[in-house]
Amino acid sequence: MGKLIRKTGLLLLACAAVFSAAVRAQGMGTETAQTDDSAAAGQDALAIESPSALLMEASTGTVLYEKAAHERRSPASVTKIMTVLLIFEELEKGTLSLEDEVTTSAHAKSMGGSQVFLEEGEKQTVDTLLKCILVSSGNDASVAMAEHIAGTEMEFVNRMNRKASELGMKDTHFVDCCGLTDSEEHYTSAYDIALMSRELISRFPKVFDYTTIWMDTITHTTRQGSSEFGLANTNKLLRSYDGCRGLKTGSTSKALFCLSAVAERNGIELISVIMAGPDSKTRFADAASLLNYGFGKCRLYVDEEPPKLPDIRVRGGLADTVPCRYAGEFRYLDVEGRNLAGIECRLLFSGDAHAPVHAGETAGKAVYLLDGKEIGSVKIVYGADVEKAGFWFYLKKAWDACRV
Repeated sequence: MGKLIRKTGLLLLACAAVFSAAVRAQGMGTETAQTDDSAAAGQDALAIESPSALLMEASTGTVLYEKAAHERRSPASVTKIMTVLLIFEELEKGTLSLEDEVTTSAHAKSMGGSQVFLEEGEKQTVDTLLKCILVSSGNDASVAMAEHIAGTEMEFVNRMNRKASELGMKDTHFVDCCGLTDSEEHYTSAYDIALMSRELISRFPKVFDYTTIWMDTITHTTRQGSSEFGLANTNKLLRSYDGCRGLKTGSTSKALFCLSAVAERNGIELISVIMAGPDSKTRFADAASLLNYGFGKCRLYVDEEPPKLPDIRVRGGLADTVPCRYAGEFRYLDVEGRNLAGIECRLLFSGDAHAPVHAGETAGKAVYLLDGKEIGSVKIVYGADVEKAGFWFYLKKAWDACRV
């Protein structure tokens, strides 16, 4: 099949970034950028006071800034990002609904630290408990949800660790679902926090329905009667930083002040992670500095109208051709001020398909070039199944040909 070349559409959006490390790209599109002296100088000028930090562009997974980003540290309540990710996965599977009622156990009630003061035997909906976790960082609400989903908190923690492994979080190990522990075996890194944050917001944007709540109330209904309890968001960037949409704060005497902040401007979404900030004010100031640093210089290219894909010829099948589709959208994050109008797309196919053909199997790829160099690609897959033709199919085909 011939190569099709077309200059693709271009979306240029302003955003700040200077690379300090090799680009980590995930998803369909990939990119490469080099660090130069001016980039390093720009990073130094940030003067991030917290000992560990990372800035990531969410749609591509590109790391724009890092400082001791793989050091293992206590995450405090930032742990709850993984807890919430597993809750949303259960909602997606249909094994849980927002209207389900969850009963608080004695163990959940016993949680100290940040809590919403659930009573033993008290019932709250999943929707309400998500508010308690994501707005007020309720440790009791987190444990109640963990027990409801997995039977025990420890079994839920086992699932958290399995998920961390699946996501490639190499510097992470959990021992509880809320981050209250002081155990040396409960740790993660700024980079790993960005990975699980990205997974949560990319797969389940509904989480922002909760993380953008500034204040709300819940109703406790127990044997003693009903009473209202106020929820106040622990993420002060919601009010002080334009475009902030969440995500999770955390602090203990061991972890100090941690934060995974998500902000969006002009269609670009950034994740700013701070660990072990010396105080709350510094934590938020450092996160805001990284976000500003991200929203000033780099540009995002999105191919919103890729070339139309031809049908592929099928040999030995019940159909002569099979349609194709793109496996995903191509995105490229530029931090060097390059002329993105020169991006080209080439469609490369493996040739004719041979039956049987299964939808989703690879048919080829769309390769994106800038200044003659590949900057990424998107897989092209078959869009339908085509069964292999048998004896009776060819006999009928011959019969029909004779009758004409």
